[in-house]
Amino acid sequence: MAGMVGEIVTLILMAAALGMDAFSVGLGMGMYKLRLRKIFEIGITIGLFHVMMPLAGITAGRFLSEKFGALATFIGGLLLVVLGLQMIWASLKKDDEKVITPVGFGLLLFALSVSLDSFSVGLTLGIYGAKTVLVLLCFGIMATVQTWAGLLLGRKVRGWIGSYSEALGGAILLGFGVKLIMIFW
Repeated sequence: MAGMVGEIVTLILMAAALGMDAFSVGLGMGMYKLRLRKIFEIGITIGLFHVMMPLAGITAGRFLSEKFGALATFIGGLLLVVLGLQMIWASLKKDDEKVITPVGFGLLLFALSVSLDSFSVGLTLGIYGAKTVLVLLCFGIMATVQTWAGLLLGRKVRGWIGSYSEALGGAILLGFGVKLIMIFW
């Protein structure tokens, strides 16, 4: 029983750490004018990606090396840099046309960028034989809740700083992406 409790606590802490990028991206995305329904949809989508990616990682964990996990983190960082730069660029332009927004393909791109690190963790957990259902529940629920928290906080901050909110959101995404990439230098 103590072993099971220890595993659950470990997985919750790991899920919280992995969900911090979902919170950060949610904070940046919350700078957009989002309705509560869209916030709910974004949180669920990111949560689902945090279930699918570790599942793929766990499944592939017996076959792939640790280097692939590092590549996934690097690609996720690049995606966040691109998304952040796009948001900053869009805030500087006079028109309202945005290249990437948190709807449709843009939402899938956001969700993919924050869940790639879950894939690499899934690789490791697959090698060590972690309980798959428990991992997926912890990762999915934590990412969803942290995304909602980031989106709602970002929505509140947008109201405080007005037209500069999208640039701030882009800067947050850009900074987080650079942080992920910098570990490779």
